[in-house]
Amino acid sequence: MPICVLVVDDDVTLLRFLKEYLQLEGYKVVTANRGPKGLRTFYQERPDLVVLDVMMPGMDGWEVCARVRELSDTPIIMLTAKTSEADKLRGFKLGVDDYITKPFSLEELAARMRAVLSRTASQREGEIHFYRTGTLTVDIRKREACQKGRPIKLTPTEFRLLAALAHRAGEAVSQDDLITDVWGEYRREGGSALRRYIWLLRQKIEIDPKQPTRLVTVRGYGYRLEQ
Repeated sequence: MPICVLVVDDDVTLLRFLKEYLQLEGYKVVTANRGPKGLRTFYQERPDLVVLDVMMPGMDGWEVCARVRELSDTPIIMLTAKTSEADKLRGFKLGVDDYITKPFSLEELAARMRAVLSRTASQREGEIHFYRTGTLTVDIRKREACQKGRPIKLTPTEFRLLAALAHRAGEAVSQDDLITDVWGEYRREGGSALRRYIWLLRQKIEIDPKQPTRLVTVRGYGYRLEQ
């Protein structure tokens, strides 16, 4: 199955050229010329890579990137006419994998895409994707959690929180680290939002949510998912 690439840019002429070129390179290409359409296409197609323009009317590339990062670690390459270091740092804090300044050659884009796909694939190969804590199991790749073999219905935010804790099962994880893992550095949420989602998660994974034994509070620091 060919690698699927989503390209989001308000320049329809550029979109057409990119689609034609990348298809010749062997990719499956889907496109969108606005941020909201790009998000809908992302949710429908689940692409392997996103090529995203920064400057778009309405919902810009920063907002699209932040929303994608709320649900997925799909690699993202940003296209921009800006060259300032502040903009690049903003992108990398959002979780952008690479940055290309306009104008660029199609060959350069293809090379950057191959490098990003290769790097993220090798990183994923070294990760552990399945966790078991008593009767609770978490499958990161399937984005599924089960209690005694039965799937638990979790919202995307609840699953991200559980996955962040499962990655470090048995370790105390600070509130700040959990907030960054779940909401990212760009769309920062406060401790009250984290506490609410901890409460919601406990309702689904604890035998007695009022006396948690799996997802415990580390007073003055954060939380720990027991092994």
